[in-house]
Amino acid sequence: MAEPSAVVPVALAGGGGVSASLAGPDGAPVLVLGNSLGTSAAVWASQVPTFATRFRLLRYELPGHGGTPAAPGAYTVGGLATGVLALLDSLGVERAAYCGISLGGMIGMWLAAHEPDRISALGLVCTSAYLPPADGWRTRAAQVRTAGLASITAPVLGRWFTPGFSQRAPQVIRRFSAEFERTDPVGYAGCCEAIGAMDLRAELPAITAPTLVLAGAEDPATPPEHGAAIAARIDGARLEVVPDAAHLAAVEAAGPVTAALEAHLRAAIRSGGGAAAGS
Repeated sequence: MAEPSAVVPVALAGGGGVSASLAGPDGAPVLVLGNSLGTSAAVWASQVPTFATRFRLLRYELPGHGGTPAAPGAYTVGGLATGVLALLDSLGVERAAYCGISLGGMIGMWLAAHEPDRISALGLVCTSAYLPPADGWRTRAAQVRTAGLASITAPVLGRWFTPGFSQRAPQVIRRFSAEFERTDPVGYAGCCEAIGAMDLRAELPAITAPTLVLAGAEDPATPPEHGAAIAARIDGARLEVVPDAAHLAAVEAAGPVTAALEAHLRAAIRSGGGAAAGS
């Protein structure tokens, strides 16, 4: 039975909240899905039918994304991750698997490094542990605060999808463009600044959860070498490069991404790393 949405505070200056839903088979392990900057939980739509047969899915929204309120203040990846921990606590989830795209993956790395007993398996999609230059992120944040999200839609979507996919699936591009432009500039800008200030490289060796890193072969935002750098610092981590995919590989190459993550999570459960269900 689906459980009601919940809102819990995020550790951000001025307050704020993370809205989330938890749904799936009673007693099944919990899988948290973390979204990328500028998207909502809908970014996982292609994976949900497969994941939902095995897991209770906990899908949360970043501040200002998916209709979640955004508070002004200094956002950090650690602060966002602390909000996810508070969400897990509020739902009685002691241990969960976690899959994250881009910023969602950064949050997952922080959680797995700082709270290793809470994360049973980790799937990282098109993400990075360090994504300079910080000035570029601050400039983007300032632009959206002044001119709104529509002022950067074209370059952002150009990084999300390959030109071939954009031509084949214009309806998908329109849908993601509209959702992107509905994002609250306050939340988007705060998340930009969190990425600019982030450097998780020294923390990666603390991750003990079985980890799969997926990189889009044609991702200009977090190219495969960023995934390789993550996998090299986490004991036992594997890197797989997804062909013909840019930054939102979970959308553009949904089949291969779903299959790779599902196999990884299934193997983690078999090895005894299952995720505890919420009470």
